Amino acid sequence: MMSLFDDEQIMKSFIKSERYAETKENARRLLKLGKITIDEVSVCFPNLLDSDIKELAAGVMQLA
Repeated sequence: MMSLFDDEQIMKSFIKSERYAETKENARRLLKLGKITIDEVSVCFPNLLDSDIKELAAGVMQLA
């Protein structure tokens, strides 16, 4: 039987993953618009994983 604590942890995890996805999307949009460089992504969005930044960089290279 799940407790209220489990439900709360599930919701917190969901919210955290949604915020992360939103942050990643914002970085992608700024890169696409040319507002920031790939080097600036880690400064502007310090919570993004290096693997995700590399993925964004690969996507930008395809646009060029």
